Amino acid sequence: MAESNHATQVAARTLFTDLTGREPDGLWSAPGRVNLIGEHTDYNDGFVLPFAIPHRTVAAVGRREDGKGRVRVASTFAAEPVEVALDDLDEIFPTATGSEPAVPEWAAYPLGVAWALRQTGLVGSGVDIAIASDVPVGAGLSSSAAIEGAAASALNDLWNADLDRTALARIGRRAENEAVGAPTGIMDQMASMLGEPDAAIFLDCRSLEAQLVPVGIAEAGLAILVIDTRVKHAHSTGGYGERRASCELGASIMGVAALRDVSVDDLPRAQELMDDITFRRVRHIVTENQRVLDTVEVLRTEGARAIGDLLVASHVSMRDDFEISVPELDTAVEAALAAGALGARMTGGGFGGAAIALVEQDAVASVSDAVNAAFAASGFSEPHIFTVTPSAGAHRDA
Repeated sequence: MAESNHATQVAARTLFTDLTGREPDGLWSAPGRVNLIGEHTDYNDGFVLPFAIPHRTVAAVGRREDGKGRVRVASTFAAEPVEVALDDLDEIFPTATGSEPAVPEWAAYPLGVAWALRQTGLVGSGVDIAIASDVPVGAGLSSSAAIEGAAASALNDLWNADLDRTALARIGRRAENEAVGAPTGIMDQMASMLGEPDAAIFLDCRSLEAQLVPVGIAEAGLAILVIDTRVKHAHSTGGYGERRASCELGASIMGVAALRDVSVDDLPRAQELMDDITFRRVRHIVTENQRVLDTVEVLRTEGARAIGDLLVASHVSMRDDFEISVPELDTAVEAALAAGALGARMTGGGFGGAAIALVEQDAVASVSDAVNAAFAASGFSEPHIFTVTPSAGAHRDA
């Protein structure tokens, strides 16, 4: 993956030079993330346990030399750059939830970061931003937070904002919520900013208190397999917003600020008060919060080999109660488990994206083959399967 990151750095630098005719002031990068467990709990003030992955987005950024207060963004996965005046960002954003931004969505992430920073009262100079990434897009690995983290880290330095990592995560979330119009929580941004090698981030999404939890995957002779179904999803549309609305309704019915405040023992009362769909949405959040707490405890006391059943229970809850899985994700999980995985679950917002499987290191190939065979037998497109390790968060590369 180091070679891949180097190639991404070269791609970002080359794009910047081609765009501007000069070298950037620096390179900044931020990773995607895998969520080990804790899905859709973040915007319910709950608990999550993600980790940063080796795949990264690199931003080559430089101050503009023309003295004009403009920001131009370019990407290796877009044909044309997008350029706007910094003072016009307030006319472009915010974007209503579920609506299309006034600029191409890929550009709304870095431009949204610039806008969110300026909303804090920061006055920055014009910049050019060139972006390259090897984080799979639409796979539930938070390619969006990687863009936000790289852009926020760069502007934090070049605009002398002196914000800490948690503050930059908040900037990224505001960009995603209000500039892109995606009603996500803060888990992705915190994972991308705070990641450390061989550790997951146990995050309380209400207080934003974060604890590093050693996972010891390699030490246990295990590997984490990511199975990208290649079924694309988009958080800014449809089902994600509906699930969030159901959670807010459930919290209102229970008379609490957020579903974080509902315990497993409260579920019988919740079932009496709610229609079936709202109750099942609530039950997923409440039980998933408990699964996160249980996973942290098991990792600390028994180690990674003992968390498999919790991963499987999480997938069942997302499939049946939250209804955010798709046939490809179910096939990935079922095939991995049948081939000997200790645990497996879909990861990310759902409606496509990726699953993860906890497997023996020497079984990576056989489990991968089994999943590929199951996809072929079902008539699905071939998945993209690779391993990940918990990795470092956002930083300046050069």
